[in-house]
Amino acid sequence: MRHKNLPIIEKLEITDAGTEGMAVGRFRDIVIFVPWVVPGDIVDVQILRKKKKFWEARLLRIIKESENRKKPWCSHFGICGGCRWQNMDYSTQLFYKSKWVKDSLLRLGKFKFPEPLPIIGSPQTISYRNKMEFTFSNRRFLNEGENANDPEIKLQALGLHLPGRYDRVLDLKYCYHQPESSNKIRLAVKNFALEHGLNFQDLVSHQGFLRNLIIRNNQEGDYMVIMVFGEYQPESIHLVMDFLKETFAEIKSLYYIINTKANDSFSELEPILYAGQEVIYEQIENLKFRIGPLSFFQTNTSQAKRLYQIARDDAGLQGHETVYDLYTGTGTIACFLAQNCQKVIGIEQVEKAIDDARMNAIINGIENVEFIEGDVLQIFDQDFIEKNGSPDVIITDPPRSGMHPQVVKRILDILPSRIVYISCNPATQARDVSWLSEKFHVEKVQPIDMFPHTSHVENVMLLDRNDQY
Repeated sequence: MRHKNLPIIEKLEITDAGTEGMAVGRFRDIVIFVPWVVPGDIVDVQILRKKKKFWEARLLRIIKESENRKKPWCSHFGICGGCRWQNMDYSTQLFYKSKWVKDSLLRLGKFKFPEPLPIIGSPQTISYRNKMEFTFSNRRFLNEGENANDPEIKLQALGLHLPGRYDRVLDLKYCYHQPESSNKIRLAVKNFALEHGLNFQDLVSHQGFLRNLIIRNNQEGDYMVIMVFGEYQPESIHLVMDFLKETFAEIKSLYYIINTKANDSFSELEPILYAGQEVIYEQIENLKFRIGPLSFFQTNTSQAKRLYQIARDDAGLQGHETVYDLYTGTGTIACFLAQNCQKVIGIEQVEKAIDDARMNAIINGIENVEFIEGDVLQIFDQDFIEKNGSPDVIITDPPRSGMHPQVVKRILDILPSRIVYISCNPATQARDVSWLSEKFHVEKVQPIDMFPHTSHVENVMLLDRNDQY
C-alpha cells in the first residue's frame, strides 16, 4: 500500500469545519485538515502532506462518532465531492457556515460590525438545484477491486468530475441534487449511448462525440436539456436528440452545442434549438424570469427568492431613488427592486446575460430599468455617473474574487446613502468592506445558505454612509 510509510496520528479530535468540505483537528499546535469527518469525531488519520502552516491527512478509522454526525444517504458519498457535508446534521452545517462568516469578518475585516443575524437555512435540502452539468467520459473512476482490463467492466461514465481530477469522472447511479426526472434523463441518455455504440469523450485528448449533458428545471417541473457534442456527426446528433424529444414529455426545451475546443466552457458557443420552446420560465413573487441555455440563474430557487427579498428590504427604497446594480447578471435583482424606486441601472459584461436582463424587464412590463453592457471596472466612472445620475443605493454582487480596488474607490467617491453587498465569498467581501469602511459603517450582516451539504455560504451586508459625509 503506497501510504504505509506515512505517519499515523491516533485519536485526533476534530474540532472545527473548514472550507471546501475539510474538517480541522490540531496536533501539537499544528492544524490538520481531514476530509469526510465531522467536528466532534475522534479519529485515526494518516498524514499525506506536510506544509509550512498545516498538514493534510486522510481518514483511517473513526474511534468515536460525533453527536453531530449523520448517516449519508447517497451511495457516492466519500468519493463524489458534490456534497461533502452530508454526514453532518443540517443545523450543525448552518452553525459552521455562520461561524465562517463571522470568522472571516473578524480575521480579515478591519471594521466594526454587529452580530450576524441567524443564518437563513434552505427549506429544501435535497433536490434543491435547478441546474446540473454532467460529463461523459471513456475512463470512469474505478471502485476498489475493479480492473480496467476486465472485459466485463464498462469504462464509460456520465457523471461528475472527482474533486481535483479533470481526467476522472464518477459514474452516477443516482444524484440527489435535482428532482427524479433529472436522474431518469441522465441514465436514459447513457444507456441509449451504450446501446448504439456512441463514442464517449476522452478527457485527456479531448476527443470523442459525447461531451456534456446540462439539465435545467423550474419549480413547475419543466425541463431544459442541452447536449454538448465534441464532434459534428449529424446522424448521431439527430439519433440522440430524437430519443430525448420522444421519450421525455417534461423536456420543454431541447438544445445542442458543438464544442471542439480543449476545454468544457461553452458560453461563447451558439446553442442550437432542436425542439420545443426557446426558454423556460421561473416565477418569483409577481415576476417571471426567462431561463435560456446560457442564462445565469441562482441554482437554489427558493433561497434566491429570500435573497432578493433581503436585498430589497436592505435597500430601504421609498420610491424616489436611483439604484445601481453592479454585476447585474440577468437582471433578476434589478427587476425585483425596480418596483420600489425611480430607476435602476444594471451593469454586466456578459452580452448574453444583458440580453436576458432586457428581456426579463420586457416580459414583466418594467420600464424604469436600463441594462448596460460592459466591465464594471472599465465603464463605471465619472462620465457614467454624469450620464446616468448619481445613485442613492448601490447593489453589488461580484464574483468570488470580489470587487477590484478601483471599483471600491469609485464607490467611495460617489458616496451613495447605502450599499447592499451580496457575496458568495465572505473572505473577499470582508476585504472589500474594510476598504469601504473609510466612509461607511456596517449596519447588518445576514448569512443565507444557498447550498446545503456543502461548505459554501452566501452573505449579505448592509452598509450605511457615515454621518459626516
